[in-house]
Amino acid sequence: MKYTISLCMCLLITTFYAQEIERQQSDTIKNLLPVLVTPKIQSPERMPEIKENILFSGKKNEVIKLSNINGNFTTNNARETFSRVPGVNIWENEGSGIQINIGVRGLSPNRSWELNTRQNGYDISSDVFGYPEAYYNPPLEAVETIELIRGGASLQFGPQFGGMLNYVLKREYKKTFSFETQNTIGSYGLMSSYNAIGGNLKKFSYYLYNHSRSADGWRENSEYTVRNSHAFMEYRFTADTKISAEYTNMDYEMKQAGGLTDAQFQQNSQKSLRERNWFGTPWNVFSLQFDTKINTNLTSNTKFFGLIGERNSVGFTATPNVADAINPATDNYANRRVDRDFYENFGVENRNIFKYTLGKTKHNLAFGARLYKAKTTRQQEGKGTTGSDFDLSISGTYPRDLNFITENIALFAENQFKVTENFSVTPGIRYEHISSEGKGLFGIKGGNNVPFSEKKLVRNKALLGLGLEYKFASTNVYANITQAYRPVLFSDLTPPAVTDVIDPNLKDASGYNADLGYRGNYNNYVNFDFSLFYLSYNNRIGGVRQFTNNDPSQGTFLFRTNLGETVNKGIEGFVNINVTRFLGKEKELGNIDLFATISFIDSRYTDFKISTASGTAPNTTITERNLKGNRVENAPRYIHNFGLSWGKNSISSTLQYKMAGKIFTDANNTTEPSANGVTGLLGSYNVFDFSSEYKFLKNYNIRTGINNLFDKSYATRRAGGYPGPGILPGEGRTFYISIGAKL
Repeated sequence: MKYTISLCMCLLITTFYAQEIERQQSDTIKNLLPVLVTPKIQSPERMPEIKENILFSGKKNEVIKLSNINGNFTTNNARETFSRVPGVNIWENEGSGIQINIGVRGLSPNRSWELNTRQNGYDISSDVFGYPEAYYNPPLEAVETIELIRGGASLQFGPQFGGMLNYVLKREYKKTFSFETQNTIGSYGLMSSYNAIGGNLKKFSYYLYNHSRSADGWRENSEYTVRNSHAFMEYRFTADTKISAEYTNMDYEMKQAGGLTDAQFQQNSQKSLRERNWFGTPWNVFSLQFDTKINTNLTSNTKFFGLIGERNSVGFTATPNVADAINPATDNYANRRVDRDFYENFGVENRNIFKYTLGKTKHNLAFGARLYKAKTTRQQEGKGTTGSDFDLSISGTYPRDLNFITENIALFAENQFKVTENFSVTPGIRYEHISSEGKGLFGIKGGNNVPFSEKKLVRNKALLGLGLEYKFASTNVYANITQAYRPVLFSDLTPPAVTDVIDPNLKDASGYNADLGYRGNYNNYVNFDFSLFYLSYNNRIGGVRQFTNNDPSQGTFLFRTNLGETVNKGIEGFVNINVTRFLGKEKELGNIDLFATISFIDSRYTDFKISTASGTAPNTTITERNLKGNRVENAPRYIHNFGLSWGKNSISSTLQYKMAGKIFTDANNTTEPSANGVTGLLGSYNVFDFSSEYKFLKNYNIRTGINNLFDKSYATRRAGGYPGPGILPGEGRTFYISIGAKL
């Protein structure tokens, strides 16, 4: 077996041309530093069976410890951050890193809306049920770990199909006072400063940070400024009881460069045809948490949390083949469109672990409840100014002015039955009560207001799941099948056209996730996780054409209803091999790690009816067909990452290579690009990234890196609307250098 592993390692090293880099760096370090090897476990790590009143037994999960990897955390580079997690698809709208857009297993990466996105265990998305888009994510320089639990998370966390994504922020409990700073400059005017203080005073702990960043951006018209501030305080009454409070505030202004047609993209992907488009989301999230150990067998955690935020955009939203030009008749630009959302969400979530003995075996019961209420005010299509600055003022009123309220009650329980010390079975159930209500002004037609007929959807849903896990010495086999769902979104209830009709019996999307895998650590030099997955996604919503009053002479309308199903299935794998530990050469060479994440994804429509109308009344005809067999849009057939990491004494470096397959950008699987750049096949791409860190005088560091090392031109998505219709290019080559300290 050692000869096989050695051959694989040699092939990978040759692939990345790493021998000469390693030799030069090793020679330099020998002249500067004493020999001191500091081995570290390469991420991702795995959750224990129980942590913070949550059961993870039998669930596929990954824990990314950011201090164990190199990457551009200043601009939240998701490509580097998630490179060790298989199957993560990333949309790269722009290089600011203000929004992280990821999806898994062929699901849409759009603002991570197929994931239940959290910070320190509480919600941070707009509305978990009606509008689950994450306009905020914390700066990665403030993050300790990122936890990703796949579809089996739906019982303890609720939607979505993708699972739960949790950003765990840094804390300081060892010192009375600590200070951390990280200051970065980089390409295209990048300037960033992260500063934090924290400490522990007897029973009291605290942590505060401020992160400010600005840049001109790689593309034209993509400058931004962003600030994140956070405060945390904790008081421990006893060793088993504590209370904590935290508050996060984010505010930013970001210029939107907009999309391009294919011809424009090929000519100059850095070009922008929009100089007047802006976006900003002031965001506030807060929580109060209480933890206690009631007795030796029962522990409890209760979180009170809330969110108050906005989504604000202003711009000229036409497709890129339409110029934003001055009108000679008015000697002015066209009026821009203004859209605004206001969010107010509040909730409480209680989690408990009860440990008990049945016969001679100890078992674990996780149970809890959740109450949640969210209010969204949506104002759209406002007539903005003809100016170019970030001005949200409008003339008149908003043609669309809606109010949505979501209420949720959930009860959940999972029980880990330990059949033996090595084999456990974990069945579970979650009960959801969801009430969604909408009312207001839908639009204006022919100068007359079109009211939004008050709608109220009430659903009571039960989800079931089962997890299995069998442990060997340092590895385990796991299997899980869990039901999931995706509630009807606000956008499903409010289609673009006032003539569209919504099915009054619209159902939530439903389905399940299934996993079967083998993971663990072999002799402390191989870390691996290989699995198969199957994801069924039923009751997808779409539009079908119907005749008005069943009369072809009266024209047609679009009827939005549940139309069909998609199935995503595939293979996910991760392996990390510590070469020097395997060869027994850590003292001489440091730590050399080779890692690879692979995923093969087959995402297809198994049943999805669509229709098109042709001709004019009274000679209108409707043609129907089924998309069965078509590939799901924005789902690449493969996503692979390969990397080489080296660390010795106080220096570490990582070279990584990402390759992703081509994607269709619409359900019709259109190959040829449209004239406006909104539809058409997007080709496969591959990108290299390099990052390095040098630590000196114990508490100081210098970090540097180059993203898109060979300046590849590529794109990960096309947009039909925000942040500008057309192709959205990925960033070309950029660099950064950062100096920091932790005292």
